[in-house]
Amino acid sequence: MRFCLLFSSGFVLVCSRVQRTMRITAVMTDTAPPPPAAGPGRQRSERDLLRAFASGDRSAADDLVHRTYKKTWASLYRLTGGDADLAADLCQDTYRKAWASLASFDGRAQFSTWLYRIAYTTFLNHIRRPRRLVALEEGVVERTPAPNPGPEMVAQKAQQDEGLRRAVLDLPDPLRETVSARFWGEVSVKELAAADGISEVAVRKRLRKALSILRTEMEVAS
Repeated sequence: MRFCLLFSSGFVLVCSRVQRTMRITAVMTDTAPPPPAAGPGRQRSERDLLRAFASGDRSAADDLVHRTYKKTWASLYRLTGGDADLAADLCQDTYRKAWASLASFDGRAQFSTWLYRIAYTTFLNHIRRPRRLVALEEGVVERTPAPNPGPEMVAQKAQQDEGLRRAVLDLPDPLRETVSARFWGEVSVKELAAADGISEVAVRKRLRKALSILRTEMEVAS
């Protein structure tokens, strides 16, 4: 998250805090379901794989999933508040939608960036379903605690993480999508600019504004 260095000193603390809270932990990596085995086209470029898949090469699809699954699942894991099973279900929906709309991929951004946008939209559509909204909002992100923390410290950390997650989801568009893609989806500033058709300066302005809002929300909550 090196873009933090470009901000004024007043934002350094909140950037560090958001980074630590949003960083994908080892627990997520260990929990992630394994992706399908890579096909014989593993050494082919992303562009070649996309062309091959469009031509009906199923092994190319397997290889694309193998390359992107863990990152996509981890992003959804964070968005769902640590629900591994739900993240896996939404991940499957994401790939189904991606394959169905592959013709709309114009190559301006990397495939993983385009895929993250689909995953994010899939998540938003899911939480808008009334029967799931309450359960999701009441979820608490689980973390691997530091050695020998007290129960109060663990509970406080979980509460802060969930508070930040909710604050991010309450951000207005396009701030919400930009900050979640940057931190949860690990999409670079350059990739975000290419995907949205705006300058990198504009992306950083969005992030700076979003982080300012989040800092205020977290200060009020504490």
